[in-house]
Amino acid sequence: QRLLSANDVVSAVPDPEMPYVTLGDLGVVGAVRVDEDARSVRVELTPTYLGCPATEVIQQDVKTALLDAGWQSVAIELRFDPPWTPERITRQGRAKLAAEGIAPPAGRTGSKGTDPAPVFVTLGRAPAEVRCPRCGAAQTDLISAFGPAPCQELRRCATCREPFPAIKRASR
Repeated sequence: QRLLSANDVVSAVPDPEMPYVTLGDLGVVGAVRVDEDARSVRVELTPTYLGCPATEVIQQDVKTALLDAGWQSVAIELRFDPPWTPERITRQGRAKLAAEGIAPPAGRTGSKGTDPAPVFVTLGRAPAEVRCPRCGAAQTDLISAFGPAPCQELRRCATCREPFPAIKRASR
């Protein structure tokens, strides 16, 4: 029996807090090392947020998906260096977030094989431009630095007046 690609399986696991995006879309999947003879796999994950309450669920979901795909031994390691940044979100992930009414951070998109320089998320003043995912207006106001998930903030569009969650942007 041919095993499904461990990387494909892990990358397709939905995020438990935002199930419309996958771990691959969010760029949290690091190295995936396999030993096909032993049917074992070791996965490195970088959570989006140091205190992310979904980390344990993510680990269990990844393990379950790999076991269901035929892998017999699964080891998962959390990596925090280099830290995750919103720049790791793929183009597809950004499109999925926007389709759900969540403003993805502006900036370059993640790409395989490159680790962006570490950046820090500020909890103070919000960046000047976060586009509204509903009408596309550039002028939005911060309502709260804390949103439905620790990696999100709440904003309101100055044009359509609709509130929306936005992925917190990293500051340099």
